Amino acid sequence: MKKGVFLLLIAAVSALGGLLFGYDTGVINGAQFYLTEHFQLSDALKGWVVGSALLGCFVGAIVAGPLSIKIGRKWSLIISAILFTLSAYGSGLPEMFPQSVSMLVFFRILGGLGIGVASMNAPMYIAEIAPSNIRGRMVTYYQLAIVIGFFVVFLATYYIGNNLTVAENIEFGWRRMFWSELIPSGLFLILLFFVPKSPRWLALKGKDKEALIVLEQINDTEVASKEMLQIKNSLNQNNDGIKVSYFSKAILIIIAIGTVLSMLQQFTGINAVLYYGADIFEKALGFGKEDVLAQQILLAFVNLVFTFVAMFTVDKFGRKPLLYIGSVGMIIGFLLLGVTLQQENVGMLSLIGVLIFIASFALSMGPVVWVLLSEMFPNKIRSVAMSVAVAAQWAANYVVSQSFPMVMGSETNNSAPWNGSLPYFIFIAFILIIVFVTYKFIPETKGKTLEEIEGFWE
Repeated sequence: MKKGVFLLLIAAVSALGGLLFGYDTGVINGAQFYLTEHFQLSDALKGWVVGSALLGCFVGAIVAGPLSIKIGRKWSLIISAILFTLSAYGSGLPEMFPQSVSMLVFFRILGGLGIGVASMNAPMYIAEIAPSNIRGRMVTYYQLAIVIGFFVVFLATYYIGNNLTVAENIEFGWRRMFWSELIPSGLFLILLFFVPKSPRWLALKGKDKEALIVLEQINDTEVASKEMLQIKNSLNQNNDGIKVSYFSKAILIIIAIGTVLSMLQQFTGINAVLYYGADIFEKALGFGKEDVLAQQILLAFVNLVFTFVAMFTVDKFGRKPLLYIGSVGMIIGFLLLGVTLQQENVGMLSLIGVLIFIASFALSMGPVVWVLLSEMFPNKIRSVAMSVAVAAQWAANYVVSQSFPMVMGSETNNSAPWNGSLPYFIFIAFILIIVFVTYKFIPETKGKTLEEIEGFWE
């Protein structure tokens, strides 16, 4: 197989993993409006249905670390594909299953487990197999696929919902929305059997010959041999048969920096906008129910376009400049939304603020965090360190998804001086923290091999 075709296969498969991540987390956005009516959900119970998958994501990310070490990145992704498929089928509650919120939540948690495993293993797999000069772009394919997943699921739910009456959507339309995920999840499962194992995982397991074969499929023989030598030196450095101490000060600092960055991605408020976009457009921005799904497509389209911008600039400009630019944009976007809400002058300017925020996130914290997490940790601790960082990200995601509707509905938020703007000013405060953390603690990793990046922490 030619090197270009080989890398294209890897990109396609990893893209499907990201697409399912976006599809599975996004499908609840289109379905939750009708679910709420079907099951007569309270605000708290609606938050539980939406957020339940995130508990599965949290557990899945924790399990993903040891699972990845034991059976490798490839087989971990195969397990996640199976979980995606089971969740997609079960969440639609076929007639053979009890028609209850508890059963729905069970399958949403099952899908969350798949997302948690995939969200750690997919970007790590890409980073470990991609040449250093295009690694940033290849890892951003993962974020691009997440965004495409959101975009495709918004189109799917719009198509399904638009061709049914409101009563039909409440009765069975939301079921079809969940079942539509069976197509990409099945394709993901099949294609995973055609990709190789990670060369760095193979080296970690002492399978040097197999690792070199994979590297030679990507690079010229000379480059592959040089990279293999760097991998072995990295694994053998200061080893002496002693197990890695994850509680040593040096390693704890590295893991803490990655974990904080990972959590801050969620505290920007991105998933509050994506999960509860329908509510935001209807309540905060004054759109009618018939316009909500169409507005979501606009939001997803902007997200998609600016993720492409990040994909083509991350290896050219570097990781840190994109984080700075995106942070400024996110602050401007939420200021526009927040101030117009405060002044009770909601309209086009408010919508522009939401779109500026989405665009700015899409070219910065969305893809760049995944790039940094996949490359900043040393070889010997990458699986466990990334597992911790991704699990913390899902925990933060859960906190935001559970608290956002309660803050939005609180008396404090809906009275002067906030008038519905309080959550967005809270998110602005966290975005300012991102700027500080990026400046103080995040290394620039552009153009470096994974082994060279390890030198930043020595």
